[in-house]
Amino acid sequence: MCYAEKTHGKLILPHISRTKSPQQTLGSLVKDVMTQRLNVTPDRVYHCTIMPCYDKKLEASREDFYNDVYSTRDVDLVITSIEMEKVFQDRQIDLKTVSEGTLDSELSYCAVDGSNDLMSHRGGGSGGYLEHAFTHAANALFQMETGQNLQYKMLRNRDFQEVTLTVNGDSKLKFAFAYGFRNIQNVVQKIKRKRCDYHFIEVMACPSGCTNGGGQIRAETREEAQQLLREVNTLYDSLPERRPEEVERVVNLHQRLVGEAEKGGKGLLHTEYHEIEKTVNALNIKW
Repeated sequence: MCYAEKTHGKLILPHISRTKSPQQTLGSLVKDVMTQRLNVTPDRVYHCTIMPCYDKKLEASREDFYNDVYSTRDVDLVITSIEMEKVFQDRQIDLKTVSEGTLDSELSYCAVDGSNDLMSHRGGGSGGYLEHAFTHAANALFQMETGQNLQYKMLRNRDFQEVTLTVNGDSKLKFAFAYGFRNIQNVVQKIKRKRCDYHFIEVMACPSGCTNGGGQIRAETREEAQQLLREVNTLYDSLPERRPEEVERVVNLHQRLVGEAEKGGKGLLHTEYHEIEKTVNALNIKW
């Protein structure tokens, strides 16, 4: 969750670069919560994620996410959607014939009643960070509820939009998302010219965000690709929504982790991002 506070009348939000990505946060939880439940050491749990982006492989390989004590990583293997499709094809697996399994009730975002029905949360296919931070800040700082649908203002294109919270005619919060390198460059230029007045910017390298990631299953034509993206977004939005703070087990887990961090614990929710010296030729990496 994102916490915001006022310091000397100014809005203060946590530096987003300190927050782990969803993949690495879940990786830390799997190697922490799951190992405690099974009463085993982290090296006895093999954690695989299916991701829409090849860069998630590089992210998982960072030394910051390596456990020196047990010689294991938070995420042991990253497979992209397109690689997963090839596995199914090579092994002639038809998902329609695969028996349904049981989802873990603590680490899966499934229905509160214990069923296997998945839930989602507000926000687009890039994780909903902006919407969650905006909604939380609006309530924590100004005691205002934003409602179910935020009103975005399109700027240069649909991948560059902003949302503003107005209180008594004054703009109090101004957030934006910028997807794709062209829009990211525009944001960088605004910052260099000191014309960037956003409190929070959600940045994604891929146009349309993660649902259009480079590791997603590909179509043969541009028209088919656009149709596939629409179908993916429709499926993503079709799940029932529930805010994380409305799910008791999520709140309890979060409170425990925050308490451990405040006591000088491992801090499973945050990391320190820094520049990494290039020592490996990316072209030689075997994906």
